[in-house]
Amino acid sequence: MTRVWLPDSPSRFGALPPGIEADVWDGGDLPDSADQVEYVVLPLGAKPETVRKIATLPSLRVVQLLSAGADHVLPHLPGHITLCNARGAHTAATAELTVGMIVASLRQFSRFAVAQRAGRWEPAPSQLIAGKRVLIVGYGDIGAAVERRLAGWEVAVDRVARRARDGVHPAGDLPELLKNADVVVVLVPVTKETIHLVNADFLGNMKDGALLVNAARGVIVDTGALLAELLRGRITAALDVTDPEPLPDGHPLWQAPGLLLTPHVGGAVDEAIDRAYRVVGEQLARLADGQPLLNIIESRGYLPVAVTALFDGVARKPDHIHS
Repeated sequence: MTRVWLPDSPSRFGALPPGIEADVWDGGDLPDSADQVEYVVLPLGAKPETVRKIATLPSLRVVQLLSAGADHVLPHLPGHITLCNARGAHTAATAELTVGMIVASLRQFSRFAVAQRAGRWEPAPSQLIAGKRVLIVGYGDIGAAVERRLAGWEVAVDRVARRARDGVHPAGDLPELLKNADVVVVLVPVTKETIHLVNADFLGNMKDGALLVNAARGVIVDTGALLAELLRGRITAALDVTDPEPLPDGHPLWQAPGLLLTPHVGGAVDEAIDRAYRVVGEQLARLADGQPLLNIIESRGYLPVAVTALFDGVARKPDHIHS
């Protein structure tokens, strides 16, 4: 029998396959099976100290995330523990928010919402989406979903990943591509190389009047450099994530001109937890059957392997890992 810990009633994950025994663990006190558990589904919102605590469990082999992002867990797990994310569970929601932010920014929905609250009828022109060139930086699962949702909007799409592949530019082409992009969508994972990827040089290469959309992580963008460009009025931005996060009271981003801000809600939809639980259910079936697990972030060298996925939107996996 394989002992697993789930953050909710086992019935929420479908029928447990033969050979799997489950305890419910919500991130608090450890169940009595702490010495036997091999597979732990990390509850949402688990603190670093919680991750470090379970990392010491003697039989633990796999930590499963309910999120796609793994940067909050990677530094706290030793190399012998496999880490899996919930890739795909939040793809549709994040892609929808990304496209929605593009539309809302170009058509100035926030301006009209302010006028509505004040009871003012204030017509104003806005930008047409058709004819725009959209650059997706980090063309992985979510990047492809964003492009699918833009189909029919009469936009041109350029794609950037760490390595060139059919229809996708390598990272080295980014400076030139930025000069022609009307909308720049950032979807890269957090690595040592992508922290402050969107810096003064990156922003300086963007054309006047371009829109920056960050639906990745706040630390990808140099906040000071972005603020300088927003205050100049040279570009606009839509951020679902910020650095720092949550954004503290009085931070200049709250009042920055040309900025649409949402509080990290890319995956926050009513269906999110059910979609993530379905990913876990599939993992449990594979675990019981002895099949390779899905969505393995890396196989020790966690951060080094993630670094090789610089602009791919998801970490690359060794060839023997099925996905």
